[in-house]
Amino acid sequence: MSAALIAVVFALLLGHVFPSLPLLRRYDWFIGWLHWLGRQSGSDWPNKVGLLLAVGLPLLAVGAIQFFIDDVFYGLPAFVFALLALLYTWGPRDLDLDVENIIEARTPEARREAAQSLFHTGGEPVCEGPALVEAVFRCALWRWFGVLFWFLVAGAVGAIGYRLVSLSAQGEARRSLPAGQRGVARTALAVLDWPVAQLMTFAMALAADFDRVVSAWRDWHAAGGLRLDVGFLGAAARASVASELAEEDAYAVDGPAQASALLELRDAMSLVWRILLLWLGVLALLVLAGWAT
Repeated sequence: MSAALIAVVFALLLGHVFPSLPLLRRYDWFIGWLHWLGRQSGSDWPNKVGLLLAVGLPLLAVGAIQFFIDDVFYGLPAFVFALLALLYTWGPRDLDLDVENIIEARTPEARREAAQSLFHTGGEPVCEGPALVEAVFRCALWRWFGVLFWFLVAGAVGAIGYRLVSLSAQGEARRSLPAGQRGVARTALAVLDWPVAQLMTFAMALAADFDRVVSAWRDWHAAGGLRLDVGFLGAAARASVASELAEEDAYAVDGPAQASALLELRDAMSLVWRILLLWLGVLALLVLAGWAT
């Protein structure tokens, strides 16, 4: 657990020290692998078997490496391998930079173009406050917290497995899959995302307005939300950001200010960082508790 915490901190620091790092996070090899597998299997492979081969075989290779170097040279090669896996799967785009580009855009057209990076599933970006807040948290789940959670659970295998499944469900690799396998990939991603979104929502309640977040979470489920849908995360984020902006207006020197979409976007990004720091703080406490026992 301590090695995992150190790897996460190193990954965050290296990501800020080397801003060109996202350029190395390319998955052309995975897309090529999907194309090759599709040519070999044709339409005869069942959807679940096809996706299992597409994601499972690369994970088998990663797991074999992770297993054989686990006890080599005091675990240092295993630590380096896990760190490289986390660096590779984090993102792949820089969420901070994407949000900053939207805020600094001078024209509505430039803002919509910059906002496209937050709407990775396609479609026209919506530059309204609630939509941008939800998009930031959806991207945080896909780029940061999903990778982090499964890395803590299963090391390099967990991080790379989550990234490959997420690419198959909603990324560029999705277009390389048959239609039936896309549906299986979306279901697999929903299963992987559900516990992460729940933990993000709980951390949000601790880092922001607890009552607002819990109320939004409860109302979303009471309205009949689907079992594996993570829409409660966006609902809780919108309620939390709205509450924080209302408090800012209440304490403004010149009286209440009109909240804009960019203010909501700024507060959403700030809240994402607070949640990440809370996760790291809990992880650090678990490490200290392990050492104490």
